[in-house]
Amino acid sequence: MKDYTGYGDDQLIVLYVDGDNEAFDALIERHKDRIYTYIYHSVKNEDLANDIFQETFVKAIMTIRQGRYTENGHFSAWLSRIAHNLIIDYYRQVKSENLQSTDETEYNILNRKELSDINIEDRLVATQIEHDVHKLILALPEAQREVLLMRYYKNMSFKEIADKTCVSINTALGRMRYAILNMRRMAHENHIVLSI
Repeated sequence: MKDYTGYGDDQLIVLYVDGDNEAFDALIERHKDRIYTYIYHSVKNEDLANDIFQETFVKAIMTIRQGRYTENGHFSAWLSRIAHNLIIDYYRQVKSENLQSTDETEYNILNRKELSDINIEDRLVATQIEHDVHKLILALPEAQREVLLMRYYKNMSFKEIADKTCVSINTALGRMRYAILNMRRMAHENHIVLSI
């Protein structure tokens, strides 16, 4: 790997946007200990901390790739905000998964659109999206496809994926990152819309 010691975070981001993937690896290496420690102290669970850590960098990658990151010399603080928001999202999800009593009038769980059957048009669109996603997954290189299937279809943590595939967590993260980027590229090239 190239020596990026003299480069600032924003310089590494510019290099990454220009196609130098090792520049982003250098960013991960530079910030991983502090970000992981922050996450772990917030959630107090190693597997959950690993998952949120990986999701933090995946989200950073997507934001940078979509041109939505603004260079302001505060990359580390920006990463921390992403991690913080993912932690908050996790706790909100846990809270919302708790069952509500039907006796409470403010929660009418029997009259909620998100719990009702989708209409036939939505079902057809969802079926088409599933079909398109399946085709994109099959077109991925085997290592990327394997990580993606384990993460999204088997709900495995990145630590479990790394153990199962005998690679480091960073390698598993890299494979997931490239899988997502490749799927986005293929979807764009084939004019496939992946949302309802």
